[in-house]
This record gives sequence, C-alpha cells and structure tokens, in this order.
Amino acid sequence: MSLKLYTYFRSSAAYRVRIALNLKGLDVDMVPIHLLRKGGEQLGEAYRSINPEALVPALVDDNDDEGTQVLTQSIAIMEYLDEMYSEPPLLPSAPLDRAYVRGIALSIACDIHPINNLRVLRYLVRELGASEDAKNAWYRHWCDNGLTAIEKRISADGRAGKFCLGDTPTMADCCLVPQLANARRVDTDLSRMPTLLRIAENCAQLDAFIQAEPARQPDAE
Repeated sequence: MSLKLYTYFRSSAAYRVRIALNLKGLDVDMVPIHLLRKGGEQLGEAYRSINPEALVPALVDDNDDEGTQVLTQSIAIMEYLDEMYSEPPLLPSAPLDRAYVRGIALSIACDIHPINNLRVLRYLVRELGASEDAKNAWYRHWCDNGLTAIEKRISADGRAGKFCLGDTPTMADCCLVPQLANARRVDTDLSRMPTLLRIAENCAQLDAFIQAEPARQPDAE
C-alpha cells in the first residue's frame, strides 16, 4: 500500500490533510500542484484526469485489495484515513463528541473556507472588479464571522482542554490551525479569540503540526 498526496503548500485544505497524515505517522509521497503558476497547474488536463474538480488535495491510495483509488475533499480524506488507520483516532468514540468535532471541522471546511477559496477570490477580482483591498476585506469579514462563532461555541461548551476536545488533537484541530493561518495572512484581528489562539499554540508544540506548516513544504516560496 502506498499513499500519494497532491498538495499545494498554501492550500489550507491540503494543510489539514498533511496534519492528519502526520498525526497518523503515515509515509506519503507529496506531489506539489502549483495553484498560481502557468495560470494554475490544477486546471491542466494532467491534474484534471486525477481530480476533475481541479482542487487540492487529492489522495491516491494504491491499495492491494481495492486497487488504485483517488480520494478528494479534505474531510472525506481525513475520515477515510481514520477508518483505515485507526490509531491515533482523529474522531472520538462517543457519538456526541464525534458530532461536536465534526461540527467544528465542517464549520471551517464548509462555511468559512469555500467563500475565501482561490477561485472565489479570483472571481471577485477578475469578474466583479474588486480591488485588492476589497478582496482582503471580504476575506477578513468571513474569517472573523466564522471564527468568532467557533470561539463562542468552544468556550461555552466546556469540552476543550489543550485542544478543541480534551487533551488529544482531533479533526477539529486539523481544520482550525490552517484556518487561523489563513486569517493571519490577511491581518484578521484574532484578539477576541483567546480559546482558539490557546489551542493553536498547543498544536504548534506538536511535530505533526510543525512539519505540516506551509513554510516547511518543498514547494514553499
């Protein structure tokens, strides 16, 4: 069995999966797909033959039992990894805790991230004529809106410890750390999110998160 991850150093969706792979201690062949060079390598036929959505990440699992399989969408990939490689778990065993972790992860992956994705930002600029300042204001607004809600949810819930749930990192932390990195890139004010910042600081002490950082990737610029 071998794993290959099509990734881009700055993609927060790929960043999530890199963290998950590291937490699982899995060996993976990283294949960079540059989302800006030559108009976007993800839009070329070579990559579209792997992922017709032209998005990263894509995980290729060359499985002896199932043959070569291509998986897309970061949440689906992380759940697959959790089912195939159970230790350490990315999702807790208790149903309510699993729903709590999934809720945080999906708030980021489905509500905050998609409207700030590269193709949306390009449309704002190229088709709607938004300036760079307006584009960044859009980005900050949705980061602030979504992360403020997550801060309130986690701080009020009482299940957080060092991480979003207790003292073991989960899928929620895999999603939170990249989203905070994105928010910082556009100077989002995170001062009203002390719980999220504390969790991110604890994550930053773990090698699985450190090695997944954008600046540490071979394609980093």
